[in-house]
Amino acid sequence: MKSVNEDQLKKKLSDLEYKVLKKAHTEPPFTGKYNTHFDNGTYHCKVCKTALFTSDSKFDSGCGWPSFDESNEGAIEYKMDHSHGMQRVEICCANCGSHLGHVFDDGPTKTGKRYCVNSVCLNFNSKST
Repeated sequence: MKSVNEDQLKKKLSDLEYKVLKKAHTEPPFTGKYNTHFDNGTYHCKVCKTALFTSDSKFDSGCGWPSFDESNEGAIEYKMDHSHGMQRVEICCANCGSHLGHVFDDGPTKTGKRYCVNSVCLNFNSKST
């Protein structure tokens, strides 16, 4: 896993971005710029620029956060999360360890997965046509 200089990150990221990416907070639902964003391209980790998800895997789950039914191979690290009295699977960038959100087994597509990701964790690169 790539090490990240915390002091540089604090300067580079907004307070909310830092809290979500490094302290596993959550952005308020329905506020993120990628929640209803459906352009063609790739979603990357805001910290290290690793390609995490493609637009082909994005769907509207209605949950208030960007949702994907699969990640790019090897891009995500999975950790058990027992916070807030729940049992969930936390998803982090496999390259830099930044918190992204959680994955659930309630997705409506063939994978049955719903990667629920905070918009502030992502940057988007459009696919040229």
